[in-house]
Amino acid sequence: MIDSALLERLTKEAEADGVVQLVVGAVVEDDGKVLLLKRPADDFMGGIFELPSGKVEPGEDLKTALAREVEEETGLTVAVATAYLGSFDYTSGSGKKSRQFNFVVTVDAPEPVVLQEHDEYQWAPIEDELPVTDAVKKVFGAYRELQAG
Repeated sequence: MIDSALLERLTKEAEADGVVQLVVGAVVEDDGKVLLLKRPADDFMGGIFELPSGKVEPGEDLKTALAREVEEETGLTVAVATAYLGSFDYTSGSGKKSRQFNFVVTVDAPEPVVLQEHDEYQWAPIEDELPVTDAVKKVFGAYRELQAG
């Protein structure tokens, strides 16, 4: 379970760093595989695979945004966020300084995945070299370290 004090601290640090857009990302794991979503070719960073992720809405906390975005993008229901894996900064397609906070989540059931904003999905073995950005590779590295205990 994620401590709400941690979430508040992360939000305040982002504001202090001049981050304009907060984003949440979810490592959804099932049976040694992680869920990856492929962005449409005509979208910002089109064609890449990414974590289920999305913007935090005004007045929304990180945990609420995380559950909402996973459900909106995959149709899956988050049971619990179990760990924080770190963040990375980037400039959004609209030029906003953004920070993505990444969490491990457990979902009620891993299927069916119902895509709303992506072209395709895959359940990829976590030990594989995954087709994601370097920033997401670092998130998976943190996840592997967490799993190794």
